[in-house]
Amino acid sequence: MVSARRVISRFVYGSRYDGIPWGQRVYVRPGERLAREVQWRMRLRRAPVITLQDYQARTGLGEIEEFVTCHMCGDTRQQPLFRPADGKGKWTYQVVRCPACGFLYRNPNIRPERLGDLYAKNYSGFLTGTYAAGRQRRYRLTMDAFSPVFDKGDDGGRDRRLLDFGCGAGLFLEIAEERGFDAVGIDLSPDSVAEANRRLTRARAYHGVPQDVPEIAGGGFDVITLWSVLAHLPRPIQDFKMFRSLLGPGGVLLILTVNAASLQLKAYGSKWNGFTRNHLMFYSAETMPALLRRTGFAGVAFAPFYGDTVEAGTTKLPEPMRRRLRRNVRAADGGNMLRALAFADEEAIERWGAGLEVRHLSAEPALP
Repeated sequence: MVSARRVISRFVYGSRYDGIPWGQRVYVRPGERLAREVQWRMRLRRAPVITLQDYQARTGLGEIEEFVTCHMCGDTRQQPLFRPADGKGKWTYQVVRCPACGFLYRNPNIRPERLGDLYAKNYSGFLTGTYAAGRQRRYRLTMDAFSPVFDKGDDGGRDRRLLDFGCGAGLFLEIAEERGFDAVGIDLSPDSVAEANRRLTRARAYHGVPQDVPEIAGGGFDVITLWSVLAHLPRPIQDFKMFRSLLGPGGVLLILTVNAASLQLKAYGSKWNGFTRNHLMFYSAETMPALLRRTGFAGVAFAPFYGDTVEAGTTKLPEPMRRRLRRNVRAADGGNMLRALAFADEEAIERWGAGLEVRHLSAEPALP
């Protein structure tokens, strides 16, 4: 059955954009970016801001949930915006916006000790198969966007140490091996870790948390990677303080996560593909620096995301559409995925920041 959205889109734009991936259409159809921005501002204007007490009184609390306040600035007020659901009655939750800093997060959120309830027992089965090729392509495209940080693991005869936090079935660790990094990974899914170690040659994956693995707890890493992990972390301040402590001088932290400023979110609301069953918090280029600054990082740089198939060249766009896509992504939000490189200190900025637009966080006032 053809959706009403598709019928309206065909009526307004015709079939010219049918060959473009759905996620990129909002960036290439004439006038749509501005229309979606107006739509977003109207949504914010209409959504009421209420106290946490009022929000708690009107909102149900599940067995594994807890009410939280803004992790970025501490504001307790709530602006309910979205109610994502799977459409099959299996899950639904509420997403609120902090009226002070704009941070989007799930509330009620999942209690950290019950986070495992969101993941299937055979999670490694999801992380392999047809999923693997697409993920590894995305990893390589993101690594290229931050060249030369990931071009090679060798540094003057020393293999640079890399930690892949939330390594899953080892898809990225395979690439890190290929490029010569001294790589380790860690994950909370035992079957994923077992699958990773079956795939790897030199790198090794561990089950558990960093402080329980001596090889990781000692720190001194040159690179830490978070591939689609950040949205899953219920205590980001605590975790990012740990990441900072594990990085050595000149170290960098790579982050790939869904983008809460995405034009797709503004267009599709609760049906946005970034609202998945196990996502807890949603960052943008405006809110992520607050997290990094509070946890001791010196700087951050972002790389725009134009879409996997567009960047890989498997989707061929006419040159006018390609230019419009790039222009709108840069002008609007950076794309549907947020790609960031965080610098542990000034040494890291000096070494790896060339050619990037680095935002110096140490020069900005600290939040309370």
